[in-house]
Amino acid sequence: MKKKQILPVLLSSTLIAGSFAMTPVSAQPQDASAPVNVQAQKVWNEKANVPVFVKEKFAEKKESSNAANAVDYLEKNEAKTGIKNAKQNLKVKNVQEDDLGMTHIRFAQTKDNVPIEGSEVIVHFNKNNEVVGVNGHYNKIAEEQGIQTTASIDSESALEIAKASVHAPEQLSYEPVSETVVYPFEGENILAHKVNLTFLGDEPGNWFVFVDANTGAVIDKYNAVLHADELKTKDHKGVGQGVHGELRDLHTTLETKPGQGTSFKLYDESHENVEGIYTFDHNTGEIFENNSSSWKDEYHSPAVDAHYNSETVYDYYLEEHGRNSLDDNGMAIISYVHFGTDYNNAFWNGRHMTYGDGDGEFMVPLSAGLDVAAHEMTHGVISHTANLQYRNQSGALNESFADVFGALIDADDWEMGEDIMAPDAKADGRTALRSLSNPGKFEVSEERAPYGNGYYPEHMDEFYDMPISVDNGGVHVNSSITNHAAYLIGEQIGKEKLGQIYYRALTVYLTPTSDFSDARQAIVQSAVDIYGEGSEEVAAVESGFDQVGIY
Repeated sequence: MKKKQILPVLLSSTLIAGSFAMTPVSAQPQDASAPVNVQAQKVWNEKANVPVFVKEKFAEKKESSNAANAVDYLEKNEAKTGIKNAKQNLKVKNVQEDDLGMTHIRFAQTKDNVPIEGSEVIVHFNKNNEVVGVNGHYNKIAEEQGIQTTASIDSESALEIAKASVHAPEQLSYEPVSETVVYPFEGENILAHKVNLTFLGDEPGNWFVFVDANTGAVIDKYNAVLHADELKTKDHKGVGQGVHGELRDLHTTLETKPGQGTSFKLYDESHENVEGIYTFDHNTGEIFENNSSSWKDEYHSPAVDAHYNSETVYDYYLEEHGRNSLDDNGMAIISYVHFGTDYNNAFWNGRHMTYGDGDGEFMVPLSAGLDVAAHEMTHGVISHTANLQYRNQSGALNESFADVFGALIDADDWEMGEDIMAPDAKADGRTALRSLSNPGKFEVSEERAPYGNGYYPEHMDEFYDMPISVDNGGVHVNSSITNHAAYLIGEQIGKEKLGQIYYRALTVYLTPTSDFSDARQAIVQSAVDIYGEGSEEVAAVESGFDQVGIY
């Protein structure tokens, strides 16, 4: 029998020099004798990359909320934060001002000006230029070690090694991206070329490959597929019929070419300050085109849903959170439909959404699900904010935040993918992909089942201890634990408040290697920021995480 609720555990805080130095909360299975995730420990030097969470009770006031004053605070408060040589080792990554008047300065930790993978620290100022908190992860061992930071292998050679290691096709979807980093791996900190390769094909890839910059060996890799004529154009409103027969109002474009007449296309450049919303046919590689503004052909229906849902998700982030597209800088929102043959999946490949048509038995075209579109596009938001690494607990958080916002944007229920299930799946009782309200009602895949009880978990007692080779360490399975916490919180305070709290945690507090414990701290702190200490919203957040065993 699954444990539905357990009593909360009180945390202790130590008062140091007028501030609370909060120790990491526990987010482990209750059974202390349970085996640990050996693969995760092999990959990440977790003892080196320690969490930082300092909440100032008596704030330290500065003349202004800037990077120099943030560094000054860190230099003076090494005992609280554990961060040494902040001026030398931290480089500004970005500065964010929010609607509460707070300023958040995010630093990347470096070694001899080389970024240390996954190590970021954020200093938070209130509207009075007072430092009120510091959080993130800091690699103490890398800071103290002597590390060779001059590469013997050049980036071009590393690129070819990376391509060979993942069997990348000659034709990549985007230019590969490479940067030199210090990579924590198997207890060491190794200079590496981090190569990102993105491609489609039978096995789509958004690979991150780490090549030892001195030996050329592939240290680690993981797939983060989360998949001259004069031309006059005019914004045009059309109508289309979706996969399930709904009529959709569409923003499209009317193109006119001299001597070639007019055509209607599924792209929308009518929104201010955003590049546009574009929907492509994967079979042709071209934007969908029609000879009228009525898109009711069966072949068009997946594109109609993809286009409509993209605008719906764009509108949500803009209206609810003031976010201008996925990168908050007006990037184009691009979708491809009709991918593959009987392809029962959809993915974000780091640049755009891709939807399969399903096999008609288990799934219908996946663009039919607004929550699916919201999930995939939220992966884009995540990659431009916390950039949660797609493996183990940070990867499960990546999936969980995508699910949560999927359920917030498609607000009718707490299910994921209920609109993409085909008749045979429903007949077998599979009415959705996942459930935030009742995770255990659905089975996991045969590959994942041996690592747990065979069903999606809703409590840390049911945590799946999976190797990195299976589901990137359980990103699609263990995410249901934090999903269920979000459901429990949302049922108490409503979806609108839940969205405000979770968006703040994602964009202000979380860092690439955040785990479930960090997520609890970030989400609690976000509720405090918005609604105040002792509020019913804070109590709801704490209760939700208590009930799933994340303390």
